[in-house]
Amino acid sequence: MATRMGARFTGDLSALRYEPVAKRVRAVASGRTLAGSRRAVLVWEPKRVVPSYAFPLADLRATLTPAGEAASPEHPVRLAEGGPPVLDPRTAFAVHTCAGEPLTLAAGDVTLPGAGFRPADPDLADHVVLDFAAFDEWLEEAEPIVGHPRDPFARIDIRRGDSRVLIEVDGVVVADSAAPRMLFETGITTRYYLPRADVRMDLLTPSDTRTTCAYKGHATYWSVGAHRDLAWTYDEPLSDARDVAGLIAFLTERVDVVLDGERLPRPVTPWS
Repeated sequence: MATRMGARFTGDLSALRYEPVAKRVRAVASGRTLAGSRRAVLVWEPKRVVPSYAFPLADLRATLTPAGEAASPEHPVRLAEGGPPVLDPRTAFAVHTCAGEPLTLAAGDVTLPGAGFRPADPDLADHVVLDFAAFDEWLEEAEPIVGHPRDPFARIDIRRGDSRVLIEVDGVVVADSAAPRMLFETGITTRYYLPRADVRMDLLTPSDTRTTCAYKGHATYWSVGAHRDLAWTYDEPLSDARDVAGLIAFLTERVDVVLDGERLPRPVTPWS
C-alpha cells in the first residue's frame, strides 16, 4: 500500500523527535554567546510542531543549575478537523512533554531561568534544548534567524496565479483580484496574497498587532469592521517570501473565499 508522505511526517507527533543540522548555530543573550556549535540538533518534544535547538553540553558557554518545574498552561489546538491535539507554538517553553530536567543558564551577569531542558533520553542525554525566546539573537552561520528554528521538512512555495479570487466579509466583497500570489506552506492552508489595488483598503483599519514567521519575517495587520486582525502583509519579508512583499492576505478561516466562481469551505486550523 502506498504511503502518503504528509501522514508519515505528522504521524509521530506524540514522540520525541530530533534531527542533526550541519549549520553553525549560535545563541546570544545580552551580547554574550552562551551556545555555539556545528553539532546542534533540532528537537521536537511530543505534541510540538515547531522545533527547538539543542546543543551538546561541551558547546555551552554557561553554568547549568536545576531550575525546577515552572507552572505554565498548555494550549492544545488541532492542525486539522479531527486531527490529534498538538501544542500551539505560543505555548511557553516551560511546558515540557517528555521526561527531563529544566535548567537555568548563567554566564557572567547573564542569568536565564529555565531556559534549558535536558531530555531524559539516551539519544539526547548529553544535549540541552534551549528556549528560543530567552535569547536576544540566534545565528545560523552569520545570518540571524527569527521566530523559531526552521523545520528542514517544511517549506514555502509562491506561485503567480491567474485565478479570480474574491474575499467576502459578512457578505461584502473586500477584495477582487485576478492576479493573486498563492503561497503554499507545508502543513498550512493555501494563502492568497493580493495586490493592494484589488483590495478595498478603505474598509481596512490598521492594527497594532505584529507577528513573526520564521520563514516570511515580520507581519503587520488590519482589521475589517468588528473583525480584528483579519488581514496582514509583509512589507519587508525574508528572502523566501520576497514575492509577496506589500501584498495583502486574509485569514481564510474567518472570511469567505470565492475561487474562480466556487465558494470554498472555510478551513479548520488553529486560527479558525
